[in-house]
Amino acid sequence: MTREAQVLPFFESRGVRNAGRRTGAGRNVRQGAALAKKLFIKTYGCQMNVYDSARMADVLAKLGYAQAEEAADADMVILNTCHIREKASEKVFSELGRLRSLKERKRRNGGSMVVAVAGCVAQAEGDEIVRRAPHVDIVLGPQTYHRLPEMIARAARAAAEGGAGRGVIDTEFPAEPKFDYLPAPGLDGPSAFLSVQEGCDKFCTFCVVPYTRGAEYSRPAAAVIAEAKHLVSLGAREIVLLGQNVNAYHGAASGSAAKEWGLGRLIRELAEIDGLARIRYTTSHPCDMDGDLVAAHGDVPALMPFLHLPVQSGSARVLAAMNRRYGPEAYRRIADELRAVRSDMALASDFIVGFPGETRDDFEETARLVRDIGFAQAYSFKFSPRPGTPASVMAGEIDDDEKASRLAELQSLIDAQQLEFNEGFVGRSVPVLFDRTGRKSGQLAGRSPHMQAVHVEADDRYFGTIAAVKIEHAAVNSLTGGIAETIPAKPEAAEGAAA
Repeated sequence: MTREAQVLPFFESRGVRNAGRRTGAGRNVRQGAALAKKLFIKTYGCQMNVYDSARMADVLAKLGYAQAEEAADADMVILNTCHIREKASEKVFSELGRLRSLKERKRRNGGSMVVAVAGCVAQAEGDEIVRRAPHVDIVLGPQTYHRLPEMIARAARAAAEGGAGRGVIDTEFPAEPKFDYLPAPGLDGPSAFLSVQEGCDKFCTFCVVPYTRGAEYSRPAAAVIAEAKHLVSLGAREIVLLGQNVNAYHGAASGSAAKEWGLGRLIRELAEIDGLARIRYTTSHPCDMDGDLVAAHGDVPALMPFLHLPVQSGSARVLAAMNRRYGPEAYRRIADELRAVRSDMALASDFIVGFPGETRDDFEETARLVRDIGFAQAYSFKFSPRPGTPASVMAGEIDDDEKASRLAELQSLIDAQQLEFNEGFVGRSVPVLFDRTGRKSGQLAGRSPHMQAVHVEADDRYFGTIAAVKIEHAAVNSLTGGIAETIPAKPEAAEGAAA
């Protein structure tokens, strides 16, 4: 299975899942090259969608589906969609138009292709997808992909009985957690995603997630720990804990008197897994940064000194209109608390400019917050309304030229901060986990503890290792250098010293 990703900025900065080294669905290729069925998944959106795509591949591997390098070579194509990007639905329909031609060509040549649409666009617009694209066989929401084998069987029966236009739609929120029905995950490389929390109860006025992902759900701690141990046994050196609001995690406790664990307690337990060198989590909400989680950043060496904590705006008035439930001063306090327990803590954030009613003064408050805090990474977007959200009908729409002007101004400030942060590492030795090949021949790439992309000239024997890299050059989005030494097993102490 190939996942062609069109993803949001935090994942673009990681680049892990497209490393081409998957050992989940891909293991079927090694076990039997003559498998008849081929699967292609195109992934849009967030890290959770990337995780979901991998798990769908794990489910379908048991039906004999192996990797296809291109959609044209596949017997089944899944578009795993995201509703966050502007004009997300139209981009999906455009892709479905191309798939219709591929499907028809296969049919003329005596073959067949199952076309499925998954993810948040599917959840929100299932009936519309089937109406506008009758060649779609399956529409499934984010909570139902464990039922894919049943859906494929139903779609085959429907096609045999009535032909096109009778797509199977499953966009329910089942009572049973999907994780209880999924096979053990595979692994793409030394860095692995692990979903611990789904859904959102915050109802920010600009966001569709509560409607497409449902209410907050946290996996039991024992299940998370078991999956983490499994991933480490496959070779994972780093685990990234995922959730729509991952720091809202409140999973059933494992082996203790407490009824529930928060994310801080879960991280402390995961850090005890032998062979797990690095832990990260994303994406967080400022309202859920409790004292124990903040303290974990100072207490747990394996917890990397980087946190993606979206603030969205520096204006108290705009934050209230967004229903973010905190003000800019509360965000500043969180940043101070994190840096008090870990002096090298790097922060990343998201910003929306041009929210309905945002004045020039409101925008200046956002720029002031950026200057006050200083971000190692940050991503800014023009506001674009999402159908069905309260913000989509708010008065005070900002002129698009003004949005673009504010966006350019803010991004220029962010880029300058990123470059300054990266330049501070030139001449220093930084521990890097190499998780993918570079764009150039003979090059490997990986991540520093602070989530910086680092490129070096090195051969494949360094893949999956943590090595000290002497940084020679810094750019806005990456560092380059040369390998100084490979850090041996139990690297936590070495990472802390090098950082």
